[in-house]
Amino acid sequence: MTTVLSRAGWAMGTGMGIGLAPLAPATVASLAAVLLYGFSPLDEDSIGFFLLCGLGFLAGIWACQTLITEADHDPKRAVWDEFAGMWITCLFLPKTFLWLAAAFIVFRVLDILKPWPIRRFEGLPGGLGIMADDLAAGGVGAVGLNVVYGVFN
Repeated sequence: MTTVLSRAGWAMGTGMGIGLAPLAPATVASLAAVLLYGFSPLDEDSIGFFLLCGLGFLAGIWACQTLITEADHDPKRAVWDEFAGMWITCLFLPKTFLWLAAAFIVFRVLDILKPWPIRRFEGLPGGLGIMADDLAAGGVGAVGLNVVYGVFN
């Protein structure tokens, strides 16, 4: 049973191996996440999308925790946080190419630069620390983009 759980944790935590991409695995994972959502039947304000974001975040804490080693507390191959953060950035935005592209760009900028207070969340222990900064980046991105959408809509 432990082997099955560790394999499941590896599969989810690495985004089905996307985290092994030789260049920019977090960016590749964010792109995969926005494409997966963009082609899914879920609407930006549906209960199914909220469940995907919430349960994806909670399961991601466990999955990313399985990838941590003593030598690496935030391994680059752990990219499930990018999936959850990217999806959270898309909350309430129209599911159009332009808004999904804007969400992708905003999320990547926030995730890379980690402005205050996003960077503080990295200090949380284990899988929670891996996931929490992307949750914060996704939340900041969602709020900012939804304000812009509200102004121009």
